[in-house]
Amino acid sequence: MAESTAPGWPAVSLAKAHEILTAPGSPFEMAEADIRGRRMRIWKNAPPTLRDVFLTGRGFSERIFLVHEDERVTFEAFARAVLKLSEWMQAQGVSKGDRVAIVMRNLPEWPVSFYAAIMLGAIATPLNGWWSGEELLYGLKDSGAKFLIADGDRFARIADHVGECPALEKIVVTRAVPARGIAALESIIGEPGSWKDIPDRPVPSVAIDPEDDASILYTSGTTGNSKGAIQTHRNSTCAILAAMFAGARNFVRRGEPVPTPDPDLQRAMLISIPFFHTTGTHAILCPALATGAKIVMMRRFEPVRAMQLIERERITTAGGVPTIAWQIIEHPERSKYDLSSLEAVSYGGAPASSELVKRIVEVFPKSAPGIGWGMTETTSTFTSHSAEDYRNRPESAGPCIPVCDMKIVDDAGATLPANSVGELWVRGPDVVRGYWNKPEATEKAFEGEWLKTGDLAKIDEEGFLFIVDRKKDMLIRGGENIYCIEIEEVLYRHPAVMDAGVIGLQHRTLGEEPVAVVTLKSGMEASEEELRAFVAEHLAAFKVPVRVAFSSEPLPRNAPGKIMKPQLRSFFEPQA
Repeated sequence: MAESTAPGWPAVSLAKAHEILTAPGSPFEMAEADIRGRRMRIWKNAPPTLRDVFLTGRGFSERIFLVHEDERVTFEAFARAVLKLSEWMQAQGVSKGDRVAIVMRNLPEWPVSFYAAIMLGAIATPLNGWWSGEELLYGLKDSGAKFLIADGDRFARIADHVGECPALEKIVVTRAVPARGIAALESIIGEPGSWKDIPDRPVPSVAIDPEDDASILYTSGTTGNSKGAIQTHRNSTCAILAAMFAGARNFVRRGEPVPTPDPDLQRAMLISIPFFHTTGTHAILCPALATGAKIVMMRRFEPVRAMQLIERERITTAGGVPTIAWQIIEHPERSKYDLSSLEAVSYGGAPASSELVKRIVEVFPKSAPGIGWGMTETTSTFTSHSAEDYRNRPESAGPCIPVCDMKIVDDAGATLPANSVGELWVRGPDVVRGYWNKPEATEKAFEGEWLKTGDLAKIDEEGFLFIVDRKKDMLIRGGENIYCIEIEEVLYRHPAVMDAGVIGLQHRTLGEEPVAVVTLKSGMEASEEELRAFVAEHLAAFKVPVRVAFSSEPLPRNAPGKIMKPQLRSFFEPQA
């Protein structure tokens, strides 16, 4: 264990802190439940379903919930818009279990669409708003979406393909003039500024169980093979308490009592991470609704605009991926803005250096840096790491919450001792039940109740997780997962490409960036610009290689024929 950051810290061990926080009668008391035939620890006081989260959120009434540019939506206005849209969708034939696809950027209409589906017992199915039309078509067809709600820009990508989706019955478009046969969302619920005037409606009388499917979020994967992870209501509500628990644990580790929340004090969260990410949905949107926090949206992250919003909205929590923290810290105009409201600067989704932890503490002394590890399959954050624990172990992703378990196994599935490197396996009530319409993928991903993450990691004696590498051939660029094979398959479709290999190069703020090495067919020509443009025609912009190098020889392969990717790095190293 590293030297502590303050005298007398930690006051209690991690195990003791968990024991204190989960004691009978505490907000984080645990219970047990039978989930899909297995006995599992759960949060006793977690909301049973996301409908209960909605009802809790409505109780914050005239408090501001959503801020987008000059649009400000209260919790009550949000609730009225949700119930109105839900009523209309029900009249259009949407019922329990139907998939409702949501394809839009961060707008107030996004959480309204999500919760309108939830209130009907339908399965909210957000699709990646950065996907190409080809990728969006796959998501619509794979999910069998019956209903589509999209903003104008994203609908334009998919408009020519909707006829290829036999299950799709109704399309609603927002912030655009819809074509004939397509409904405008504004004609149903009006614009955000008018939601407060929508007449109240009853909550739909649909039976919803904690184990019912609530959402499908697609993981990054190979073309034609992206997988829709199925989050149940219990998965989602477990994630809400997990976020609260991590903050409470910091106080106990210091030997301080957990403060009673001030009902008059509202937290404010700056979000540049898309809602369609599991972090956006399950670590930001749903917890904010449950706790009465304000969400301030940005169309895209821009440091000056972010600092303006932090000052104007008195933002208490900011972050997302490490690049966001870096851009604010290093901006030459930072001193012009009052950023003193910040209490937490947290991030995940990409590697972060210990230097970043140090700089956050220096620049925002009242703010606790934080990081976590999780997957779409763990309904966002599975481990959380902040405050003194993070400063003491900056290379760690933190411990998991008490209702969950993790272990490190060897190639045979045998559990390894502390500090041994192997594959990380996890289980708990926040782990999804499987992948939509892909039983083979589900069977491959699970060993009984354990999810095989594909990450190489170690766990120390106290239970802190350290991610070492990824077993999967995947890189993370600014919080976005990119499977190398996905890019390689597109490159192979180019008529001039004979061989292709994609790797990730380290980037100071984005974590990693994709680069490619290709061998061209004899007598064929193609430029770097041409190949990058070709990839951009088929995949989202964040997946396009930032550089393409050319090899005059076939790419190096091992005996089974797999490209030896470490050798590809030499194409991008400075020449002596």
